[in-house]
Amino acid sequence: MAKSSVNIDAQCSKILSEVQAGRFSPVYLLMGDEPYYPEMVCNAILEQCIPEEEKDFNETVCYGSEVTAAQVITAARRFPMMAERQLVVVKEAQQMKGIEDLAIYCGEPLDSTVLVILMHKASADKRKAFYKAAAKVGTVVDSPVLRDYQIPEWILSYYASRGLQIEPQAAALLGESAGTDLSTLVVETDKLTKSLPEGTTRVTVADIERNVGISRQFSIFELTKELSYRNAAKALSIASHLGNSAKFAMPMAVSALFTHFSRILKYGALLARGGYPSPEDKARALAGVNPYFYKEYDTAVRNYPVRKAMAAVSLLCEYDYLGKGGDGSTLVSDGDLLVELTAKLLNL
Repeated sequence: MAKSSVNIDAQCSKILSEVQAGRFSPVYLLMGDEPYYPEMVCNAILEQCIPEEEKDFNETVCYGSEVTAAQVITAARRFPMMAERQLVVVKEAQQMKGIEDLAIYCGEPLDSTVLVILMHKASADKRKAFYKAAAKVGTVVDSPVLRDYQIPEWILSYYASRGLQIEPQAAALLGESAGTDLSTLVVETDKLTKSLPEGTTRVTVADIERNVGISRQFSIFELTKELSYRNAAKALSIASHLGNSAKFAMPMAVSALFTHFSRILKYGALLARGGYPSPEDKARALAGVNPYFYKEYDTAVRNYPVRKAMAAVSLLCEYDYLGKGGDGSTLVSDGDLLVELTAKLLNL
């Protein structure tokens, strides 16, 4: 898993442990382009901070479009009613007027108030006073969007946290189906686990195909594999099927192929230095690749040595431009572009 995702996952696990133990920061700033972790932390605080019988008097939940920073500060400076603490939560806080004024409160927060500022797919300006004050006195969760190549490793880790093993191919397939939205991946996982036989501890490709509604046979994951092995007939068949599917988008396909051939190029450059690379060097060259797939890349780097891998990357840049409508390519369907691109990659 990528460093940024490891850090945010570990940070949020620590925060959840503290919350469950009844230890709270005076201020939480929960933000970032990926809403899964900020919302998870916010929900945990809402569940654990105030006992159910005290919520009517000591829990305030509002939305940024409905309040000003001045009103939030007034609420946060109230003392709890016959209780240890009060909780003030502002959701969709990116819509709040005067949000920078919250720096005033963060300069002297009340020990008896837990203030949660939840921003949805947005972030506070790290150069300004509010962010700096919140980071100094409280807890900041800054959740970045994961790249598509990071998703399979995140899935492996998430399933492990739930006591499940998932085959690397199955993780890649699920990631391709659900995309990079972590909340969608969690929902798909919940649906999947409910449909599995009781006692199941290992999730297979067949489970994903049967319950998520995607076929490994016709997926970008399978297309990259067939290109690696230069299986022309299969690769072209998959490209044709993919291009004609309702959900197909050329930019996403090119992005996945670009990641694949960039790895082949980096690995080829490593091997070109001479000698057999150390496991650490190989892992760096193939960052984001589960070791289960190393054998495929050992073949791919022979089929696409450095010169051909560079040509493939250049070709993919060209088709990224075409796939976004460059050179009037809107007259050509995305499906036709993918088949054409696949044929050219095979002919390098």
